[in-house]
Amino acid sequence: METNKTTKKSLSGVLKNQRITEKASLLSGNNVYTFDVPKDSNKIEIARAVEFLYKIKPLRVNTVNIPAKKIMYRGKPGVKQGGKKALVFLKKGDKIEFV
Repeated sequence: METNKTTKKSLSGVLKNQRITEKASLLSGNNVYTFDVPKDSNKIEIARAVEFLYKIKPLRVNTVNIPAKKIMYRGKPGVKQGGKKALVFLKKGDKIEFV
């Protein structure tokens, strides 16, 4: 990724999708939105991507690494892949609309 110039393609790949969980839906009432992001992304890239895609400047961005989990699938052991999620905090009047 370039330092001064960020391209449309590089910013669109930073936010994979919105993370829809019970906890995330409770946080969205407080202007906190949760996204799945690549493991190598940082807070600055995530903030620029939100600003570029939704035209809203976030107040702050927190990131959380999600560990891999061992699961049983049809009687066989497996691994549920981990990842990284980003919590994006917005100003009181701002809102992100998902279609």
